[in-house]
Amino acid sequence: MFDFRPVGYLIGLLVALLGMTMVIPMLADLYAGNDHAGAFLEAMIITVLIGGMIALACANAVSGGMRTQQLFVLTTGVWVVLPIFGALPFMFGATGANITDSYFESMSGLTTTGSTVFSGLDDLPVGLLLWRSMLQWFGGIGIIVVAMAFLPELRVGGMQIFRSESFDTDGKVLPRAGEIATRISVVYLVLTVSCGLAYLASGMTLFDAINLAMTTIATGGFSTHDMSFEIYQGQIELVAMVFMILASLPFVRYVQLLAGATQPILSDSQVRTFVGTLFVLILIVAGFRVVLVDHDFYVAFREAAFNLTSIMTGTGFSSTDYQGWGGFPVAIFFFAGLIGGCAGSTCCSVKIFRYQLLFSSIANQIRRIHSPHGVYQLKYAGRSVSEDVISSVMVFLTLFMVTLGVVAVLLSATGLDFITSVSGAATAIANVGPGLGDTIGPVGNFATLNDTAKWILLSAMLVGRLELLVVFVLFTSRFWRA
Repeated sequence: MFDFRPVGYLIGLLVALLGMTMVIPMLADLYAGNDHAGAFLEAMIITVLIGGMIALACANAVSGGMRTQQLFVLTTGVWVVLPIFGALPFMFGATGANITDSYFESMSGLTTTGSTVFSGLDDLPVGLLLWRSMLQWFGGIGIIVVAMAFLPELRVGGMQIFRSESFDTDGKVLPRAGEIATRISVVYLVLTVSCGLAYLASGMTLFDAINLAMTTIATGGFSTHDMSFEIYQGQIELVAMVFMILASLPFVRYVQLLAGATQPILSDSQVRTFVGTLFVLILIVAGFRVVLVDHDFYVAFREAAFNLTSIMTGTGFSSTDYQGWGGFPVAIFFFAGLIGGCAGSTCCSVKIFRYQLLFSSIANQIRRIHSPHGVYQLKYAGRSVSEDVISSVMVFLTLFMVTLGVVAVLLSATGLDFITSVSGAATAIANVGPGLGDTIGPVGNFATLNDTAKWILLSAMLVGRLELLVVFVLFTSRFWRA
């Protein structure tokens, strides 16, 4: 019989910890002199008490190790349960949001998607704005630990190829995860502080610098303004680009860099391919605008660079309505969102390494057709790749496209038009943020969608953030019989 108690214990602790962090936006509201602090106090008491009681009720089953089944349930359970409590300040606070909108916003935050159902952000209490940013910051570091400690062990989506690149620690998975989390937290915090200071030095206000530093490093995209990044032009855009790219690189490389090893990050094929692909796409879009629209090169390059970096990294900031650039650039934006950054970063979507393995596998197959008697060993980063890794990647890519299609059909069944349905499905599964069209495009939001569409989208956010199979395997009878 499946023992839920170890899972419940850890989820309870995380819920209680999340509740304790609500004191930060509560103090921000008190400092600002508004009357919103009570909403956070109420939410904090409820969250800490329920989380603490769950942990205490399950504490007698803690033994320091977890089986594979329990790890699957834990990984999914965290991202299902924490948004419930993260939604309480939205329900109790100034937005007065209903359960659907509150859970949508909280899920979008913790999955670092960045889609929002709230407008009038400039007039919201500072505590609520800060809480939105904190949710994304927590989700960013959480998904790095999951990607580096759990997914390689669970052999999900080809992530097992990175097992040898993870930290060398003895013991069970959870102690190993704790070691990874400690080292990653240092890097994550350093990048966040550095980003905030860079924003301040570029002329951003202190409050915006704090919030946008958190959502930039988390590649989340929540902003403190309805206009997203449009109010910040020039140097601040360049700062944001640099840190969005830094947050999209494998965090294990930063740990190695701090240890004095510079070669791994310089020789990482993921890093080179990601940066090279992004640069080529920027040049294509900027060149299109300069040649066919007669646009100023610097402005075209800066706007293309910022917005493409934001979409490809899954951050979701927008500094202009790029839908007005023409069908060709919009198509590139759509497919750029389905690329993503590097494995082991805060990025989402398919990720670069899977495309590398896909194209390498195709090239190998072509060589086999040309020379059927040859022996061809697929390699990645100089190491041989086993068949189970290739199979896992192919299953992920197939499931990704099938899920995208199913979600798009379900959204269209709620009454949404084709563009909104397809781009909504893509942006939710890839955790990008803005979609396309007049409703959910870069200058819109998801507020006007019906509740059914919102539940479909927030479910897709969860599935996409956890690499699909982690969630889908829970719905198979064979999993529970194992």
